[in-house]
Amino acid sequence: MRLKKISRQKLFLVILVWFGFLLIFILEFLLNNPAKKSLAFIAEKTNTPQIQEKISFGLPTRLKIPSINVDAIIDQVGLTPDGAMDVPKTPTNTAWFNLGPRPGEIGSSVIDGHFGWGKGLAAVFDNLSKLRQGDKIYTEDDKGLINTFIVKESKSYDSQAVATEVFKSNDNKAHLNLITCEGVWNKAEKNYSKRLVIFTDKE
Repeated sequence: MRLKKISRQKLFLVILVWFGFLLIFILEFLLNNPAKKSLAFIAEKTNTPQIQEKISFGLPTRLKIPSINVDAIIDQVGLTPDGAMDVPKTPTNTAWFNLGPRPGEIGSSVIDGHFGWGKGLAAVFDNLSKLRQGDKIYTEDDKGLINTFIVKESKSYDSQAVATEVFKSNDNKAHLNLITCEGVWNKAEKNYSKRLVIFTDKE
């Protein structure tokens, strides 16, 4: 009886040792399974936030306003000697204020154009006052990028007014503001009494 009992204990110990080895082998296989590592890598890549590519805006070259049949070249201007925004040299061109942001960039980009040129010649912004909320304006740059802007509102200013809100914005959005003349023509000063500004938001 005693020998039989010892034999069973040895058998149990052998089985227990083998079971231990088998368990270690299984754990080692699971921990080093190539498929498991691949899935972990894919999950890490999937959960990594994508960095949005920064758009590099070119120099504006063309302005299009279909609702008033405008398709004009965009020149570049800075400040006049008296500190005002300069204007395009011809009645059919527009001019971008190159001391401010480019159309599409964050901030307020500004483009002006002539009104009421006279001598029977049409000016590019003769019909700017006809724009209404929701009308679309397009700019194209020298890289071929087209930006779309939606008319928000229009305002009239005195010709001598200091309208900083036309050139600056603090909402971290892109805007395009269009300026032209309106009001009464002063022959002595060769100037109109008012300025019309169309405010837009980038679509």
